[in-house]
Amino acid sequence: YPSEFLMQKITEDNQVPVHLPVSVSLQYVAGLKGRALVEFFHSNIAEVENEELRHLMWSSVLFYKTPSVEVMACALLSTKAIYFLLDDSFIHADEHQSDFWNKENSDCENSSFHLSCCFVLKLNDLQSVNVGLFDQYFRITGHSADHIVTCLTRDSYNTHTFIQQLMAVLSLLARTPSPEPVDKDFYSEFGSKNTGKMENYELIHSSRVKFIYPNEEEIGDLGFLVAEKMDGLNNLPSLNILLYVLAFQVNPVEGSAQNTSSLQPKTLILTSSDLFLFDEDYISYPLPEFAKEPPKRDKYQLADGRRIRDLDRVLMGYQTYPQALTFVFDDVQNQDLMQNLTLDHFGE
Repeated sequence: YPSEFLMQKITEDNQVPVHLPVSVSLQYVAGLKGRALVEFFHSNIAEVENEELRHLMWSSVLFYKTPSVEVMACALLSTKAIYFLLDDSFIHADEHQSDFWNKENSDCENSSFHLSCCFVLKLNDLQSVNVGLFDQYFRITGHSADHIVTCLTRDSYNTHTFIQQLMAVLSLLARTPSPEPVDKDFYSEFGSKNTGKMENYELIHSSRVKFIYPNEEEIGDLGFLVAEKMDGLNNLPSLNILLYVLAFQVNPVEGSAQNTSSLQPKTLILTSSDLFLFDEDYISYPLPEFAKEPPKRDKYQLADGRRIRDLDRVLMGYQTYPQALTFVFDDVQNQDLMQNLTLDHFGE
């Protein structure tokens, strides 16, 4: 350790997504290669001497305590913990975070140092991993609200790779075996069936960490929700969700000298007749066991919806990934013009 293969792999993975802003401190990390990256991990991040760095991934992350603040992070998976190196601007992004982060070094604001916060989740504290629809994101859950993080990879390959590496590392943990199951009596056996919770596919790892995957009912629920927004529940059997993807909506920043833009995270859903943009809550669902009340907002909130038949043209940028798409719709107020004319002229 570290092998040549590992050094080459983490060097290849150490690529910041070009469309997301990164602080100076994280740009420094992104510039490290091979052995320098491993040495940086051991001298600045690792908590014990004998832990090994196994995987590196750049991703946007959300915390359960601050569900509205998406921040860029470098996720480092070792044989002991998952470390999230966070953008230092995250500390000032939300005034409710002071108790969450306990930032003591306020006197280094004006120094020449560039600080990053490091959020640590010990593998021994890990309880479950929820994989999102179509592997676009995953949520890591520990034993309290402070230990819930969602990684918005927006990329099924990155999600799959991280989960595989995490399973491999968890296999190395020596945990006490699970206690023998208690024989259930008649009442508890039948009483537990009516919890009203939807059962998802669960894989219980040898380390007793649950890996939970969405089932078909989740797509069915999403289809029902989309049909409800379309006011077309009659067409529910024919409604097919063709595409579900986590994307960004580009909003030009007004008054800026340069051609800058802000990126608003959105869930894009394409059906056979409509294109929808939803604001999705990626961190609160399914509810953690310790949650006392449901989240303040629904999992899906409709931000915009247009009919495909009103789509005039699609403009594609020539830059490399991520690709920018501009959808141009006909600006017709009355969707069904002939029907309205008939009603206006011949109906009461």
